[in-house]
Amino acid sequence: MSWQFELLLEPIGLTEGPAWDGSGLLFTNIPNSRILRYDGATGEISIFREGTNLANGLMLDKTGKLYACEGGTPEQSDIGRRIVRYEPDGTTVVIVDRFEGKRFNSPNDLAIDNQGRIWFTDPRYGNDRSDMELDHESVYRADPQADGTWQVVRVTFDTTAPNGLLLSPDNKTLYVAQSKYGDDQKRELRAYPINEDGTVGQYQVLHNFYPHRGIDGMCLDTDGNIVATAGWEVSGPGAMIYVFAPNGRVLETHPLPAERPTNCTFGDADLRTLYVTTIAGHLFRARTGRQGLLHYPAL
Repeated sequence: MSWQFELLLEPIGLTEGPAWDGSGLLFTNIPNSRILRYDGATGEISIFREGTNLANGLMLDKTGKLYACEGGTPEQSDIGRRIVRYEPDGTTVVIVDRFEGKRFNSPNDLAIDNQGRIWFTDPRYGNDRSDMELDHESVYRADPQADGTWQVVRVTFDTTAPNGLLLSPDNKTLYVAQSKYGDDQKRELRAYPINEDGTVGQYQVLHNFYPHRGIDGMCLDTDGNIVATAGWEVSGPGAMIYVFAPNGRVLETHPLPAERPTNCTFGDADLRTLYVTTIAGHLFRARTGRQGLLHYPAL
């Protein structure tokens, strides 16, 4: 049975990065450089934080600390384009903003592993690539050091526009949405085996979306299945929530009543409600028969 999606927010401009904080949903409103919060008890949506430098992906670690990918703009040459932690007192802690001395392209989405390391994607979407300092679009990992600093490690050398990413529950597989658009470009859900030393091996293509729109964002359920946002109005089956088994088998598809879903996560007290953001700036939710697997709060 298809999930029934309830509209919680009319379009306000691109929404992304949904993260359940235990009693409400945090999500980014990218064009307005702000984070909004949907209160699960009252249904009210309020401004949680402003001045986020076009922040996109959000994630809470096991202790409830909030991390974000700030995409930045060419006008913000000294800020943005970085991974940050937002502190409760309103300050911002920069985790990493450069690789080998060069600024990132536009950090997009992130995942935190069981060791507290932050994996993130760094594509550059749009036609303006004039301020790119790196000549590649890769997945990276920020490793915490004993002195409180973070070391950046490049993880992929074969991605051209990595978007959403996930770590399997056992942290042995890295799932990456390769989402390069254009003729003969690859739109794939990839699974990279993670080696003991933190490098990744040859990927397996779990699903090929070409020539249609591939995955933007995704999350996990407690069975280790991948719940993903994909599809568009231009071609193919349309806007859709997919549920993939770890081996790539399509278990379920759920049409979304909007164009181009961007990301999703589970929420509510039992983590059985899926919240979905879109390119136009909606917020939807649907009760499901699945339970989300979150770092925080863990059930």
